[in-house]
Amino acid sequence: MTDADAATTMLAAAPEPSGRAPRPMPAERELPGWLKWVAPIVVGILILAIWIFWVDVLGTAPRMLPSPIAIAEEFVRRFPIILDDMTITATNALIGLVVGSLLALFFAGLAAAARPVDGMLAPLVSALAVIPIVAVTPILNTMFGASSQFGRQAVATIAAFIPVFVNVLRGLRQTRPVHRDLLRASAASGWQTFRVLTLPTALPYLMTGLRIASSLAVIAALVAEYFGGPADGIGTAIATYAKSGRAALAWAYVLGGIIIGLVFFLVTSLLERLATRRSSA
Repeated sequence: MTDADAATTMLAAAPEPSGRAPRPMPAERELPGWLKWVAPIVVGILILAIWIFWVDVLGTAPRMLPSPIAIAEEFVRRFPIILDDMTITATNALIGLVVGSLLALFFAGLAAAARPVDGMLAPLVSALAVIPIVAVTPILNTMFGASSQFGRQAVATIAAFIPVFVNVLRGLRQTRPVHRDLLRASAASGWQTFRVLTLPTALPYLMTGLRIASSLAVIAALVAEYFGGPADGIGTAIATYAKSGRAALAWAYVLGGIIIGLVFFLVTSLLERLATRRSSA
């Protein structure tokens, strides 16, 4: 076993910077696993029951709020067409999520490695974080043409970049000096330090950033479809059918957007849980 490998096994047992062992946290009472799944389902059923009672029984709901039954019927009847638009929106959101995350990883790595780079990137990231999507989307759609999806993908990229960058940069800075000094004293190379210390520490933060960014990318892609670009996608269909008074069909497309968001959220949440378990093992 080399000195670097031996240092790796000592990281978990390394003392806190104060020289004292951390105090054990009081045990928190966790909810049963089944309750975490049952509770949202029960809440959803209650909302649907109140919705149906308001629309179909009382009959006092607004005209643009149809019954969930009518929405489900439209969704099933026009599912092939809705699925095509869902595929376009999901593709734009996925491209934005992947590109935005890769750019965030690259720039976060530069910012963590060099403080001057961090100082230059900080105002740019702050500016991107406050850009209103509804303001920049028409500009991008006009810039890249009415037949191009690139403007919508660029909006999703901007939305995904911020949370991944912030979380990854925070994760890269979580390694303790005592651990880095231990590896340096054991003649560990830069790659060994990154592999056994920096990456495992930053991975849970990356997964959390991806989970947040996945929802933002879907929202950004949907919003971008309202403002120009090709005449396809979930957002365009919602705007079109809402303006024409076909409320049930518009809400059926809203249901399609909800499904896209849930799929993105569940996949990234699963990845986050797997990464957290692996890093704590």
